[in-house]
Order: sequence, then C-alpha cells, then structure tokens
Amino acid sequence: MRKISLIIAMIVTFSLSLHAFTLGKLGNFEFKKVTKNVWIMHGPPMNPSVENEGFMNNPSFVEGEHGTIVIDPGGNYNVGKKIVAEYKKATNKPVLAILNTHKHGDHWFAGKAFQEAFPDAQSYAHPNMIKASKDGEARVWYNILEGLSKNLKGTDGPFAFPTKVLKDGDVLKIDGQTFKVFHPERAHTDTDILIEHTESNTLWLGDNLMDCRLGGMDESSSVFGNIELLEDILAQRKGYKKYDLYVPGHGPSGEMHKTIDPFLNYFTVVLKWAKKGYADGKESYEIKPEVSAELKDYHDWDEFDRQMGKHLMKAYSEVEAKDF
Repeated sequence: MRKISLIIAMIVTFSLSLHAFTLGKLGNFEFKKVTKNVWIMHGPPMNPSVENEGFMNNPSFVEGEHGTIVIDPGGNYNVGKKIVAEYKKATNKPVLAILNTHKHGDHWFAGKAFQEAFPDAQSYAHPNMIKASKDGEARVWYNILEGLSKNLKGTDGPFAFPTKVLKDGDVLKIDGQTFKVFHPERAHTDTDILIEHTESNTLWLGDNLMDCRLGGMDESSSVFGNIELLEDILAQRKGYKKYDLYVPGHGPSGEMHKTIDPFLNYFTVVLKWAKKGYADGKESYEIKPEVSAELKDYHDWDEFDRQMGKHLMKAYSEVEAKDF
C-alpha cells in the first residue's frame, strides 16, 4: 500500500510539473505566500526576451474572504494565461479587482488573460495611465515587447484598458481589504501609483523601485522625482509609513533598506555626477567612465550597459533645466 501511495504521489507531482509555468533554464515560476494574505510571483529581473517570453515583473495578489485583488498582472496575454493557471493553483477564489501601477505594458498587458478568466473583475489605474495608454502608449509598448519577446499575439484586439480610476489619496476597500493610493507627480513616469495594503502592511512601488535591473526613462520620468519619492518613503513622509514588505516592479521584495537603498544609491550617484559634470562644463559622455567606475557594484545588473548612460543624460538635462 505504501509503495502504491508513493507511485501515485510521484505521478501527481510529475503531472503538475508538466503544467508548471517553466521558462527553461530560468526555472519554474509560481505564486508564493510571502506575508499575511499576500502572494507574489517574482519574475526574472531581466529585459523582455524570447527566453523569458516577455515575463519579467512581479505579479501579486491579495486574498480576501471571498476573492482576490491582483496587482500588476504581467506582460502579455500568452504569459498571462500561464500566470492565471498558476493563480488557480494557489487559490480557488475569483479575482475581484486588478490594480495597475503604471502605463508600461510589461506590467498590465496580461490583464486581458485575467479579465477573460474572471470577467467580473474591475481594472483600476491612475487617470494619466488610462489616458496615456489609450492615446498610443499601449501600441508603443506592444511593438517594443513584440520586438523583444515575439510573444504578444492576442494581447491587443482590444487591449484590456483599465476602466476604474485611482487618484492620490484614494482609499479603496474591497472584500475586507484596504488599499491606500499614492501618486507621485513625476518619478518613474507621471502615470504611477504606489499601493499600500493596510492589513498586511505591504507597499507596492511599481517601477519606482527595481533591484538587479535598470529600466528606461521617458519624457514623463524624472531622476529628481524618483530620488525624492524614495527618500520620502525612507523618511516616512507624505503619508508613507514603515512597512513590513516593499515590493519593487522588478526584482526581489524585502525589508525597507535592503530593498530600497541599492536603487536609491544608484540614482543618487548618477545625479551627483550630472551636477558635477554640468558645473564643470563637461558633457555627459565625457564623465560616463567615471560614473561607471563608481557604480561598479551595479555592473551585473540587467541593462546596466545600455541604460546607465541614458540615465546620466536624463539627469544632466534635468540639472540643466533647473538652472534655467
């Protein structure tokens, strides 16, 4: 009997592994309960690619009594279907709401798969995010992600645009769970919300915080703003408090300083050199080698070689603009 039970257990395990969300040498991905009623699937903190199928963020959900609230569902419809399958292994409760931190498609495009599986789920975002996405950002990100991962088929036609608005200071109560919303005027983008879950004392920061990788910044981004935001969070100003868990847009979640300090230090160094270069009358490319040398501990972060110079130019332009 014991031998039969062991064989059955092995068959079940093998059967489940066949259906696991697997990305080759990157490993298997599943939702794990990380703190009180909070589940996170930490994606590989790397640029979208064929290898990772365009999956690289940290889809999460908060479990209530009757259903769940999903935060940043993922980067495309096809990956989304796999994330939904993993979600259903973690819980049999329906998704009641989807909260989206900002306009970049690698965080919200998989919402289409969740809305297909749970058609009653309401999707929320900041009004700037909804407008920007409908005004062309969704198509821009579709093209970027398709070019990198070749896995965006089915994501559009139509896109799963959020329809419910969340603004700075809003408090959203769903299924006994409380979410407080923060909107920095301009940090990673001007479309961001940070999300506090009161019951678990968790803060989701979206791409205002990353670990092990660097992302792009556009005209709506601000180096000054991103630094100010992270300093406010550390100092517990502007409504922020000390949280038990900080969840970045990419990379591992963790406690306050371990999670926030590396990214804040990176941008602080970049801005320091931009100010120095501007004061010395040097162009950003002239000081780039010195900046890179000081940031040697970040050389193994994904996209360092491609993004650091762009961040330095961005910081330089902001320093110059403030001077005028």
